[in-house]
Amino acid sequence: MNLIKCMIVDDEPIARDILSQHIQATEGLQLVKTCMHAVEAYEGLHEFQIDLVFLDIQMPLLTGIDFLKSLAHPPLVVFTTAYRNYALEGYEFNVADYLLKPITYERFLQAVQKVRSRIVQPKTMEEVIQKPHYMFIKSNGKLIKIDYQDILYLRADGDFTWFKVQEKEIFASVSLKDFEEQNTYPSLVRIHRSFMVNLARIDAVKGNMVEINKEDIPIGSIYRTALLKTMRM
Repeated sequence: MNLIKCMIVDDEPIARDILSQHIQATEGLQLVKTCMHAVEAYEGLHEFQIDLVFLDIQMPLLTGIDFLKSLAHPPLVVFTTAYRNYALEGYEFNVADYLLKPITYERFLQAVQKVRSRIVQPKTMEEVIQKPHYMFIKSNGKLIKIDYQDILYLRADGDFTWFKVQEKEIFASVSLKDFEEQNTYPSLVRIHRSFMVNLARIDAVKGNMVEINKEDIPIGSIYRTALLKTMRM
C-alpha cells in the first residue's frame, strides 16, 4: 500500500494533536508536517510531496478557504472546522470530506476512505474490470446487490432511504445522511436535504429541478451552486 502523505493546517494545538493521533493510528497514512497557519502550509507544499491536507477553515492571517483558492494544483483536502455552515464551500471546492470538530476516530476513518477512493487508481484494464461497481444494501432482512450505474436517485424517509434503481424502488435500512457519509461513488451527490442523485442519470436541469427518467427532483437552495459547478454549467 502506498503511503498517503498528510499535512495538518490548524491554529488550535488540541485539534492538531487529535488529528496527529488519528493519522498515526491509521495504516497507510504518514504525517509529514503540521502547520499553525496557511503561511506555514505554503512552505510545506514546497518542501514535501503532499497528498492530503487536513485544513482548518477559521485561521489567522489567511482562512483555509482563501488558502485553497490560491492553489493552482491543490492536493486532496479534508476541511476541519467547528462550524457546520461551511459545508457548502466544501462541495464547491470538491474537497474529499468535511469534518466537524471534535473529530472522532470513526468519522476520521470515513473521510480517509473517501480520500483513498480518489487516490487509488487501477493500473490495468484487468483491474478496472475487477473493481467493484456495485454495493449491497440491507432491505427487509436481506442484503440486496445494486449496481451503482443503475441508481437513479435516493430519497430520504425518516431514518430510512428509498433507492430508485431502474424501474424499481428499494426500501433500505439506512438514513440518507449515513449513506452520504459512507458513500465513495463520486457520481452520487446530495442535491436536497431529502435527495441524492446519480449525476450520470440526469437528463435535464429545469430551474430548481433536475429531470431523471421523466421525474422531477427538487434542488435545495444550498446545493444549487455546487451542483451546477460539478456539472460545469
